[in-house]
Amino acid sequence: MMISKDVEFDEEGAWNSKVNDSEKYDFLPVFDGKDDRYEECKKHDPEVSREMEQSLTNMLKDELRLSEEEAQEKQQRADLALLEAKRMTSQYQKEAEKCDSGMGSCEAAREKAEKVLEEQRKLTAIWELRARERGCREGIMRSQVNQNFE
Repeated sequence: MMISKDVEFDEEGAWNSKVNDSEKYDFLPVFDGKDDRYEECKKHDPEVSREMEQSLTNMLKDELRLSEEEAQEKQQRADLALLEAKRMTSQYQKEAEKCDSGMGSCEAAREKAEKVLEEQRKLTAIWELRARERGCREGIMRSQVNQNFE
């Protein structure tokens, strides 16, 4: 490869090379279809074809295996999430049952207290009626009670 080495610099200091156009550049091979070296590429080689098929088959097998592994990992994560959700559901169910039981107890106690209060009101009304029948007045009774404790 022969390139003339006429190098010049322009006014701004940029590099400017002059190459003789008559010289050929053989550093880049140009394929014109006549080169015998490339004829072998056109031929069908059964061994190469078999290797290419095996390589493609192996790549597809590997891709399928990786996809299956990924699917199994996703399934495991989903199974773990489902188990955790079931555990939390069970825990919340137990808490709800405790709460319902407590609410039932509170409601029963409230109803019992209402009945006792109603009975006390009735008993108080009876005693007030008896006291009035015997001539007691509320103001007099209170002053007498207060004098006794002083």
